[in-house]
Amino acid sequence: MADEKKVETAEVAEKPAKKVKKEEAKAPAHTFAKPTHHDYEVIDAPHITEKTMALMQNANKVTLKVSAKANKIEIKDAFQRIFQVKVTDVKVLNQVAKTTTRGSRYKGTISGYKKAIVTVAEGEAIDLFKE
Repeated sequence: MADEKKVETAEVAEKPAKKVKKEEAKAPAHTFAKPTHHDYEVIDAPHITEKTMALMQNANKVTLKVSAKANKIEIKDAFQRIFQVKVTDVKVLNQVAKTTTRGSRYKGTISGYKKAIVTVAEGEAIDLFKE
């Protein structure tokens, strides 16, 4: 008969599992440069109405009055630097001037302005009304 070969199996030592470090409290993954004087010229003021407050609470969108010469990229960069939050979208519109009448004699105009609706990334929030 044929010689039977005995196969010896060596026990393989198991490697100790790597210790997983607990995630320490990390700062946000994104950091932005310090705001410049130009950033404060781009963003004039928050535009506060009932509708914009509802947008801020429900959709994480902030409405601002901005410089008439500012574009979307400048608005996004300025907002990120000033408030240190990530911006996902910026929509811009020009609010046209309106004429008003008080009584039959007094006529005037409400000046127009440029308005931006800035969408802040999920999980981030800003406090426009700091005390």
